[in-house]
Amino acid sequence: MIDQTTHARTFRSLHVKGDPVVLYNIWDPGSAQAVARAGAKALATGSAPVAMAFGYADGENIPLELALDNIRRIVASVDLPVTMDLEGGYGVEPIVVAGSVTRAIEAGAIGFNFEDQVVGGSGLHEIGTQQRRIEAAKQAVEASGVPAFINARTDIFLKNKPDTHNDAMLDEAIERARAYAKCGADGFFAPGLGDERLIGRLCSAVSLPVNIIALAHVPPKKRLAELGVARISYGPVPYRKMIAWLEEQAREAISG
Repeated sequence: MIDQTTHARTFRSLHVKGDPVVLYNIWDPGSAQAVARAGAKALATGSAPVAMAFGYADGENIPLELALDNIRRIVASVDLPVTMDLEGGYGVEPIVVAGSVTRAIEAGAIGFNFEDQVVGGSGLHEIGTQQRRIEAAKQAVEASGVPAFINARTDIFLKNKPDTHNDAMLDEAIERARAYAKCGADGFFAPGLGDERLIGRLCSAVSLPVNIIALAHVPPKKRLAELGVARISYGPVPYRKMIAWLEEQAREAISG
């Protein structure tokens, strides 16, 4: 088995603008092994599929201890870098965020998504507040000795319908990306953004590698690469497709 630090360094190296790493999101050891067999270079959990697989709604409703135990089992089942969706760090205060990050790394994660929406509330954290939270996460990473990847997420676009996305929203996203980079973020995640022009502007305007979710309204991988995207993830899409297939098969079997 490759050690955690080596996996962390490998994962970091996979983020190349114009040659995006594809993370087909998983939720348990079985799905992790399936995606690994498909040729994945790294694995990533999604908060929604993990929560739903255990019977919870998304939004830090699954207990952190259960989510961490799930990561331990996933990491033990594959020999690939595994990054965890840590949502909002399971707390607002920086000290709580640092504790969650420390525990995620101890469980074997080599990176994590960290979002700026107010989990369980409304809107986004103020930029200064989120910077302090990212700084705490970065300090926890440095203290661990494992160069874990902080993928700073903004929910500007997820909180607005795709046909309303505009330059003003993009300007705010760029402002946040630059602010998050200054305090230790390693990547910038803009889920929900699908407009080619806006994606291109974002990739050109920020130094951090940009992560986009491959939703129905998002350009294909080849075009995202041309726009400068460095990471493509799939969020809850794989889980939802699997569950729909399972239900259909079960219905056919039960109905005879």
